[in-house]
Amino acid sequence: MLGLPQPFPQEILIDQGLGDKFLAEQLLPAQFEAACAQAGQRLTLRRHADYDHGYYFISTLIEDHLAFHQRILSANS
Repeated sequence: MLGLPQPFPQEILIDQGLGDKFLAEQLLPAQFEAACAQAGQRLTLRRHADYDHGYYFISTLIEDHLAFHQRILSANS
C-alpha cells in the first residue's frame, strides 16, 4: 500500500472475524489499517466477534460485499 504512487481510487471494504486463527500471524489487519491511513487510502475495516475464517462468516456477509461492489461499479458507469 505504501509503495503505490497514489491510493486506490475506491474505498476498500474488509470484514474480519476476530476468531480467525490466521489473524495475529498472517492477516495482520491492524497493520493494513495503519498502512492505509498513512497512504490516505479509504478503508472500512469491520471486526466481528465470534466469527472465524469459515463458510458461515463468508455466507453471512457476502450479500453486503456484493452490494458494496455493485454501488461502486454503478457509480463508475
